[in-house]
Amino acid sequence: MSVKPTKAMVLAAGFGLRMRPLTDKMPKPLVPVAGQPLLDHVLDKLGEAGVAEAVVNVHYLPDQIIDHVANRQRPHVTISDERDQVLGTGGGVVKALPLLGNAPFFHVNSDTLWIDGVRSNLARLAENFDPARMDILLLMAPTATSIGYGGRGDYGMTPDGALRKRKEKEVVPFVYAGAAIMSPSIFADAPKGEFSLTRMFDRANEQERLFGLRLDGVWMHVGTPDAVHAAEEAFLESVA
Repeated sequence: MSVKPTKAMVLAAGFGLRMRPLTDKMPKPLVPVAGQPLLDHVLDKLGEAGVAEAVVNVHYLPDQIIDHVANRQRPHVTISDERDQVLGTGGGVVKALPLLGNAPFFHVNSDTLWIDGVRSNLARLAENFDPARMDILLLMAPTATSIGYGGRGDYGMTPDGALRKRKEKEVVPFVYAGAAIMSPSIFADAPKGEFSLTRMFDRANEQERLFGLRLDGVWMHVGTPDAVHAAEEAFLESVA
């Protein structure tokens, strides 16, 4: 059974500390890569995947983001304003739940960037999300072919897509690419206030309801100013 999410949550509230000095006067989601802001790359992909409404949360330099998305139609953007509080990646979703509704929704980091392969990876996520078996389906990038990523990975993945969290000092072949589909029901008894979304990943993992889908294409980890240049080179190669 597949789903067709019409709503999405886009995380855009972070401080972007590792992206300084680019983020001294600009929120990280508006840092341009290959001719357009990171946030627009994400919103364009969501629009192409059939999303009608994207909820974008803001905290750091919020007015710049609010002004930037004010006239966007595809998808239409609703702001979840967190300027007076720090909620973390998990608390931000909980605050936005009334705007997201009761159906599974896309969840995308505003600073994630990838080049699709033959087909849209968001469309592939929708086709592979089975609410009977899973609460969360993560888009997983192979660490070996990702650009700008030098970590040990996040999860191992079985042939059926079930994820196994990396143990301390272990190296695993997949890293979370910053895009997912989630069922809102997993937040029913979520903590109040600030908390990390990884807590919900861990809970779904313990209940064997956390799955992954291998990204088709190239994922870029744009975490530092140097990584922006590497990402732009990858984009140029993809259209050459």
